[in-house]
Amino acid sequence: MSIIQLTNGREFSAAPGVSILDAALSAKISLPYSCKSGRCSACKAQVQGGRTRPLIVETGLTPDELQAGWILTCAREVESDITLDADDLGGIELPHPRTLPCRIAHLEHLASDVLQVKLRLPPTADFAYMPGQYIDVIGPGGHRRSYSLARACSADKQLELHIRAVEGGVMSQYWFAQAKVNDLLRLHGPLGTFFLRETAGVDLVFMATGTGFAPVKAMLESLNDLAADLQPRSVTLFWGGRKIEDLYADPVRMSTGHVYVPVLSRAPEDWTGARGYVQSELLKKMPELARVAVYACGSDAMIRSAKIQLEAAGLQARRFYADAFVSSGN
Repeated sequence: MSIIQLTNGREFSAAPGVSILDAALSAKISLPYSCKSGRCSACKAQVQGGRTRPLIVETGLTPDELQAGWILTCAREVESDITLDADDLGGIELPHPRTLPCRIAHLEHLASDVLQVKLRLPPTADFAYMPGQYIDVIGPGGHRRSYSLARACSADKQLELHIRAVEGGVMSQYWFAQAKVNDLLRLHGPLGTFFLRETAGVDLVFMATGTGFAPVKAMLESLNDLAADLQPRSVTLFWGGRKIEDLYADPVRMSTGHVYVPVLSRAPEDWTGARGYVQSELLKKMPELARVAVYACGSDAMIRSAKIQLEAAGLQARRFYADAFVSSGN
């Protein structure tokens, strides 16, 4: 067993063949993560001492980052004791992931290529999650895919997903051609560390592209239940798509008091709203970033570009939270 020490002094042990992230989770230390497949960079950390070895390819890192000692904790095991420049979640205890049966309660097309799915849990199921987290759905044949939860916690024990069609996708074929109300499935979760941190007095900004709106919707809804002394100073949502049909819901209905900025990258001539990319529009609308906290969800390309641009404009690196959607590949 090797010892991993974080810069805040916390320590945990890791066995050979176990990823740093999984070792931390086993020790009840919550490090940031999202895809757990080496393809996004939510779990990026820098090794300050000691040796690690890749378990899987770290496509979420650039060659320069690898050269500078950055790793993805989901993709590395340790070869010796190491010191890691990484922050845990400050004592926040995440709900423990569980595998539960569920049934489809509702199916509805929100757009030609976006399906709203509501899942019904057993009456006795005790399933808690933090708005912004995701679940793995285990479908026919054991195929497993990750989907963000698109609804704040509710008493009716129904979970909402927004699922985009993927050409040739095994689970897409099921969802869009075969799924029926009352089908029996399994889910595993909640997963991920995309959830609201400090909100009091903050200029809260959400950025989403496509179905990256799903966890943002859940977080927006959760703001309605915050106590008065925890309310943000302002809330702004930038939601981007290529065409009007990509903005498949009305965010104005999700919560009160927020500003909604729809953004189209391939807008028709008669479009009177913002054009281009969500991160560029954010910088136009909010050039002062001192009190801003950004929560971004969508394509990995958008998140990487947004992080670089916003930090260059003055956003504190530790106030940019993201959940990158990466393709399963089938």
